[in-house]
Amino acid sequence: MTSIVPSAAVVCLLSVPAPIVAQQTPASAPAVEKGSARATSGTPAPGGPAVAPSAQPAPPYSYDAQGRRDPFLSLVARGSDPGSAATRPAGLPGLLIAEVAVKGIVRDRSGLIAMVQGPGTKTFIVHPGEKLMDGSVKAITDDSVVFSQDVNDPLSMVKQKEVRKMVRSADGGRE
Repeated sequence: MTSIVPSAAVVCLLSVPAPIVAQQTPASAPAVEKGSARATSGTPAPGGPAVAPSAQPAPPYSYDAQGRRDPFLSLVARGSDPGSAATRPAGLPGLLIAEVAVKGIVRDRSGLIAMVQGPGTKTFIVHPGEKLMDGSVKAITDDSVVFSQDVNDPLSMVKQKEVRKMVRSADGGRE
């Protein structure tokens, strides 16, 4: 009994390319003994593949801004985000100005000091000149705290802005 092979199967078998022979790379090449021709001279042994001498890698690219915006810096991410929790120090220097609420202002011998509350229930005593994550305490008045906030926007001409936070009463400002 003879079997009949469909013509489509014959065409598929004929169109398969020959296997590609992998070239041997220097990393996968076998170890060379000290006495061989390849180890003693810079020329390859006869019949072996040519191995190029290792060239030193180019130094990493460094961008010189010369007062311009870095074109390789993302405008969406705005560079390093000061709000990321991984880079925050503990305590008052780790708080953003937007996160604090002024709870009270007290006068002592040295002048006015303020009590500010962070995102949790933790309260801090601040004096003029103390640093926060994105700015510092500029001044304390009888009813507010004035912060000097650093602007982290490469497109903005203003590098610092003044933020005034009023004392919040215990009932949230309702009377």
